[in-house]
Amino acid sequence: MSRNHHHHAAHAADDGKAIARRGFLVAGAAGAAAVAAGLATGAAEASDNPAYAAPAEPVLPPSTMTLEKGRAALLVVDPQIDFLSPDGVTWGVVGESVTEHNVVDNIRRLFRAAKAAGMPVVVSPHYYYPHDHRWMFEGALEKVMHGIGMFDRPGPLDMTGFAGSGADFMEEYEEYIFDGRTIIASPHKLYGPEQNDAALQLRKLRVDQIVLAGMSANLCVESHMREFIEQGFEVAVVRDATAGAKVPEGDGYLAALINFRMIANAVWDTDETVELVQALAT
Repeated sequence: MSRNHHHHAAHAADDGKAIARRGFLVAGAAGAAAVAAGLATGAAEASDNPAYAAPAEPVLPPSTMTLEKGRAALLVVDPQIDFLSPDGVTWGVVGESVTEHNVVDNIRRLFRAAKAAGMPVVVSPHYYYPHDHRWMFEGALEKVMHGIGMFDRPGPLDMTGFAGSGADFMEEYEEYIFDGRTIIASPHKLYGPEQNDAALQLRKLRVDQIVLAGMSANLCVESHMREFIEQGFEVAVVRDATAGAKVPEGDGYLAALINFRMIANAVWDTDETVELVQALAT
């Protein structure tokens, strides 16, 4: 292939990424408008969505999971600007769900409670480096994430431009994440923790109970839940400390909620989780 052909191919790839980014953000404009409407009418009303309510007559057995001091840790997936801030590249499609479940503040409450109780805290972040953009095949959401520059960093050892970027952590969480005790795992690359050291870090602390929260519900959070359960951990998912994209293909939060109920050892809300965590401090 000639140098000119390479040059044009590179430009075509860059143009394709730009188009994908614009298309995704434009498609999310309706979602962003819905978020604004939800803020105007009140998040509490939106959180009462009957589609998410527990069944009136459940057939699945109730949870028997009880947190035990020394065995339990809080694990937060992707508490990053690209997922949780109006400045993030996915806000157009996840913002409505993040807002209606009050996810940003609920995650903050979990961080605060865990720290006060002396519970280990692990963050499982998502970063993409230039070499990740050379993958030869991708699934649908991988194409979107790479096309819009989600979680992009210039390199694993290069923090240039990190502060305030989409890959950075939400400012509300920095006092908890950067306290010198929180474990920031190596980045996961797709959805689950198979490619990072989160499980190793938990095992080395003799932790086998996980309180799981973060973003996004049917992707990284559900994948983390599945992998940790397969590895023999006991996992409680905090259902209003996660959210999902709402797109024509479906509601990511609802898809995850069904599987949380069927697979997790417990599904709690933030209020009851904070109460259970606080009990560990006594």
